[in-house]
Amino acid sequence: MNAESQALGYAAVAAAANVLGSVAVTARPRWSVRALDAMVALSAGFMICVSLTEILPEAIARGGERAALVALVGYLLVHLTQHVLSAHFHFGEETHPVNATVGISALVGLLLHTFVDGVAIASGFEVSSRLGFVIFLAILLHKVPEGVAISSLFLAAGAGRRRALGAATALGVATLAGVVLTGALPALSRWGLSLAAGVTLYVAASNLVPEFQAKKGALLPVAFFAGCALFFAAHALVGS
Repeated sequence: MNAESQALGYAAVAAAANVLGSVAVTARPRWSVRALDAMVALSAGFMICVSLTEILPEAIARGGERAALVALVGYLLVHLTQHVLSAHFHFGEETHPVNATVGISALVGLLLHTFVDGVAIASGFEVSSRLGFVIFLAILLHKVPEGVAISSLFLAAGAGRRRALGAATALGVATLAGVVLTGALPALSRWGLSLAAGVTLYVAASNLVPEFQAKKGALLPVAFFAGCALFFAAHALVGS
């Protein structure tokens, strides 16, 4: 199986997790907020470790100083689309009424992010199966909270369950598109890993960590450090 086929297979699993998060919201009236917070914290720890110890070093080794600049561009692009152009976005279940514009703007911002998820998976498998798999794990961990976030936003804006599920499905499709276009566009193939480094770091440190760092109790800090430990355990299991 070639690298693109591997990447497409893993990206399909990640995309399905977006839909699973949506189903968790649309199929039941209440979602365990505490469980979701713990999942977000676990994801944040894993993703920060992946971005700083795996993706960014590999990107710089392959692209030099320009790779660091592309990573910065990725970081800034996600901030622009999720927190400047989008008036209201956070990971987790939306509990306040919002208007339809908020849901659409959040979806547009997340489409960029999930597209780069696919780019990250494809770029990782172009380097090695080991790196591709570790990046896939990082992305998979936050896909369910992502599906919860966009679907609950749509529901809070008054959209029906079908539209909420459709929004999460669109995120999954964007991930698959990221894999396909990485193989088709030379520039994306060359700089995809660098772009993914910045986006992954932003999602982990600027999206996920603020979701839980001010909340009380020991569960969330433990989950965060458990995510870090899980990364090193996965790294040891899949080898160097």
